[in-house]
Amino acid sequence: MFDFSLTEEQLQLRETVRALMARHAPSEQLRRWDEEESYPYELYARWAELGLLTLPFPTEVGGAGAGVVDLVLLAEELGRSGYDLTGLYGTPIFTGLNVLHHGTPEQQQRFLPPLLEGRIRMSVAMTEAGAGSDAGAMRTRAERRGDVFVLNGEKVFASGGAVDDTFICVYARTGDGPHQEALSAFLVDNRSPGLEIHKIPTLGRHMFPTTQLVFTDVEVPADALLGPLNGGWDVLLSGLRLERIVTSAAYVGNASAVVDEALAYAKERQQFGRRIGDFQAIAHLLADMATDVEAARWLTYRAAWLLDTGQDALLEICMAKLFGSERFVEIARQGVQILGGYGYSMEFPMQRHLRAAVGSTITAGTSQMQRETIARRLGLKPR
Repeated sequence: MFDFSLTEEQLQLRETVRALMARHAPSEQLRRWDEEESYPYELYARWAELGLLTLPFPTEVGGAGAGVVDLVLLAEELGRSGYDLTGLYGTPIFTGLNVLHHGTPEQQQRFLPPLLEGRIRMSVAMTEAGAGSDAGAMRTRAERRGDVFVLNGEKVFASGGAVDDTFICVYARTGDGPHQEALSAFLVDNRSPGLEIHKIPTLGRHMFPTTQLVFTDVEVPADALLGPLNGGWDVLLSGLRLERIVTSAAYVGNASAVVDEALAYAKERQQFGRRIGDFQAIAHLLADMATDVEAARWLTYRAAWLLDTGQDALLEICMAKLFGSERFVEIARQGVQILGGYGYSMEFPMQRHLRAAVGSTITAGTSQMQRETIARRLGLKPR
């Protein structure tokens, strides 16, 4: 039975992160980062100073040994400031956990201490022009030549690939058989000769730039191989469940911010001699929005608890991801509607929430893929 109460430590974590974000990422600063499409290096440094980067790592490697529920609470608080920020936090963490689970002792010693201290960052490159949800269709190749592997190919939608001091976990073909037996993962310095990084203009996620990576005879040492040769598929799959549940928590946090801002506006805005929130059309809309946020929150918390206790949580994670992202989009759209012209104005954060929400049904697994998995778990065979 799931205990719906939070521990004192979890409550303190939530309040600490909320205070940090209020101080170092106020609304005006978030607006500036978004408009300038700049990465918030200073904020990331504050996360490192507070020890947030150590949260999900075991104490044996300098981590805090926190659980999935703790990470979900953190992601929800970061999401209140903007869904962008959870990707900015989570992508290095998820990649670092892959190093923990699949790396050699030498790789763990090389990458984990500087990652947890905030001196380096990590990213991931899976998607290609012809390989999105069908990750097995990727065509980027890595060939062994003496003491190095040589990478050639192209990746798209690689978040954070251009951020300073970043190592990218690049998935490439190293064999000609089925993808489960022919992919390998490599830790590639984003300053490597032959690697071109181009920014991809996107509707949202301006604080965590989306990039195209072009590999032209990029040489990486043999010890950059993460996991066994041709064992990259297992590396790729190993962190997806945690990524999706943390992402779902970010939807909850950002949707909560939308409701808070829309509710505050509805209580102040006067039309026809009344607060607009006292009109039934607006009041009922806000009631539905608040209810959807709570439903998404508890779907997420329960899935996190199941994962934390070692249970098979795939169905619940997919449900939380699907419901949370779909409702986030609708809640953000309604938030814009309630604010009217101000919601459409670039001077107010509501438009930023909507732009973030639109991408939530695509990233970390599309809504269509979540429905596919849910249906199969229900014993169906959709085609």
